[in-house]
Amino acid sequence: MSSVPASSAPTSRPLTRNDYKTLSLSALGGALEFYDFIIFVFFATVVGKLFFPADMPEWLRLMQTFGIFAAGYLARPLGGIVMAHFGDLLGRKKMFTLSIFMMAVPTLIMGLLPTYAQIGLWAPILLLLMRVIQGAAIGGEVPGAWVFVSEHVPSRHIGYACGTLTSGLTAGILLGSLVATAINSLYTPEQVSDYAWRIPFLLGGVFGLFSVYLRRWLHETPIFAEMQQRKTLAAELPLRAVLRDHRGAIVLSMLLTWLLSAGIVVVILMTPTVLQTVYHFSPTVALQANSLAIVTLSLGCIASGALADRFGAGRVLVTGCLLLLATSWTLYHSLASHPDWLFPLYTLTGLFVGVVGVVPYVMVKAFPPVVRFSGLSFSYNVAYAVFGGLTPLVVSLLMKESPMGPAYYVAVICVMGMLVGGYLWKRGR
Repeated sequence: MSSVPASSAPTSRPLTRNDYKTLSLSALGGALEFYDFIIFVFFATVVGKLFFPADMPEWLRLMQTFGIFAAGYLARPLGGIVMAHFGDLLGRKKMFTLSIFMMAVPTLIMGLLPTYAQIGLWAPILLLLMRVIQGAAIGGEVPGAWVFVSEHVPSRHIGYACGTLTSGLTAGILLGSLVATAINSLYTPEQVSDYAWRIPFLLGGVFGLFSVYLRRWLHETPIFAEMQQRKTLAAELPLRAVLRDHRGAIVLSMLLTWLLSAGIVVVILMTPTVLQTVYHFSPTVALQANSLAIVTLSLGCIASGALADRFGAGRVLVTGCLLLLATSWTLYHSLASHPDWLFPLYTLTGLFVGVVGVVPYVMVKAFPPVVRFSGLSFSYNVAYAVFGGLTPLVVSLLMKESPMGPAYYVAVICVMGMLVGGYLWKRGR
């Protein structure tokens, strides 16, 4: 197996205007694509009522609606593996552009779909099909974006590049939350149910197609172009080489994906519901605090990536996970007696969830360029499908025993993150 230098440009050069253009276009596209993927969950209740029989029990309708949402997660590994395979053989840019196109079109179609009242059983079937295509697209987008930006910048700026890209993805969650809030503020519940629920999907589709156009201005990564020129592309199925030769990198990447998925799912996606049900905050206050936490999460991703470039991923992981453990434990433990601490504590906890900005830096460096896309995509998507799916279930079971359930779970993954960080630190990474 042949390898190439980490970048065809000198590793010591500063970031250029072209690098910043690549980073900004990639992060913008990632934000819009992640918005398209998660906007469904903000309108799950309305969509459930419109796309399933009216006489269906509420619990069954919600279960089927969230089942369709989950189908997007289950489609991620397959989509990611297939797109990564061609990304390692045909080019990063082609797959990077295809993934956002595959996300934009189904989102646009979802905004135009007839309801159950109009076409019966075909309505949920078409909705499920669109969701599966979305899942396949996001499975290729996230690993593809990390590989794309890391192969464009000098090696000493890979952490900053990956952290910036990750902050773009988290900004997509914030955008979805803000659009959902705006729609529910501007329209009555009847108007939302009648037609306004379609607006966020149509917006997402249009923005996504605009991103496809913007990505035309991006260039193939220097590393892939060099491998193509030297004819050192994978001579066999890239995934086969990954599974045979890079098992240690797979385990490392899967453990870090667990840290990333748990941090986002528990602290950012589940906590607003916990704030309302356990600590009795109003939905408005919970959403405002959550929005602040997402803003600081985005900043934390950039900061942790930049710090990894300077001090190494190991030190940043150990420190960041320790701080996340302390702030998250304080957040869930003190809110019952000090509700006025919500905003500062949640904001600080969101900042330290930003330690996940280090994760792609480690994963990109764990695999050689010739199989990098396939290795990263397989590890990330399989682990995310497992941990992303099981985390809400485990946290819900823990909360049956104690309201501190989310804190226990975050504490476990923080300890795991510190152990992995210590391992990397010891190896000078």
